[in-house]
Amino acid sequence: MPTREEVRRAPKVLLHDHLDGGLRPQTIIELAAEVGHELPAAGAEALGAWFTQSADSGSLERYLETFDHTVAVMQTADALTRVARECVEDLVADGIVYAEVRYAPEQHVEAGLSLDEVVAAVQAGFEAGVAAADGRIVVRQLLTAMRHQARSMEIAELAVAWRDRGVAGFDIAGAEAGFPPTRHLDAFEYLQRENSHFTIHAGEGFGLPSIWEAIQWCGADRLGHGVRIIDDIRVADDGSVRLGPLAAYVRDKRIPLELCPASNVQTGAVASIAQHPIGLLTQLRFRVTVNTDNRLMSGTSMTAEMFDLVEAFDYSLSDLRWFTLNAMKSAFLPFDQRLEIIDRVIKPGYDALLG
Repeated sequence: MPTREEVRRAPKVLLHDHLDGGLRPQTIIELAAEVGHELPAAGAEALGAWFTQSADSGSLERYLETFDHTVAVMQTADALTRVARECVEDLVADGIVYAEVRYAPEQHVEAGLSLDEVVAAVQAGFEAGVAAADGRIVVRQLLTAMRHQARSMEIAELAVAWRDRGVAGFDIAGAEAGFPPTRHLDAFEYLQRENSHFTIHAGEGFGLPSIWEAIQWCGADRLGHGVRIIDDIRVADDGSVRLGPLAAYVRDKRIPLELCPASNVQTGAVASIAQHPIGLLTQLRFRVTVNTDNRLMSGTSMTAEMFDLVEAFDYSLSDLRWFTLNAMKSAFLPFDQRLEIIDRVIKPGYDALLG
């Protein structure tokens, strides 16, 4: 079993991380003071604890309420650039070599920014962070539309307009129950016509119908979470496993699952890390990837997520390399660039750790 420090040093790939879910508590305090936003706790340590405890409710809807405070302080170009730069700094310190960080531009226009200005401000922060890291990380944006709003086509067009300037693709997020992905079918059809990548939050707060619609109706390249695919898998008393038609399709088509263990426990999608379906899904060789979702709300990091799996499932560095390669193969990045990161960064990094 690798040590926590070995896990931290291992090159890691992050596909599912929310920009507004990863702020530093001290940054929230300083930005809130600038705009006069009242926070629920004083002091960085107390505020960080409030976010984690509030998110640890077993409810996706309650979990999402914590974002009211982070989004409130991310309404100016300077604030967005600072948060994006610090995000990159924190990912580099955690050993991440490639990341796709998502957020909803429509949630950052209350102070008068246009959607283009929001994307430009975030991109400026990412580029500053990458430059300071001497190119040790590649960071790209995923533009998210909120599934309970009606701006998905506008955000999809924004993602296409920016795809050669730092935007990797498109996503929809928000409460799943009552807001199926097919409500945004026009946006997904547009993205397909434009040969653009997209992932869909599905199979977290709602079950198999959400996953089925995301894939078969909307054509998702990846599943954001997708943890409820386990509901289509049956394990008999003798240990034999039977996959239902949807689970078999997801595995056969190598559709990536953006699994977020700590977050899944917090929102009640699973009971504990030890009981997380990632164990069985890994045994069955689904295209499993490991992610943080919201580092602030879950009090987590990629190192913490992977080390929790090491402790729960006795995973080795070879297992962690498999998760990392899965993620890099599934990235919304041109093939030659993915291959370069695999061959020049990920494989040598793990080879060095494995001795």
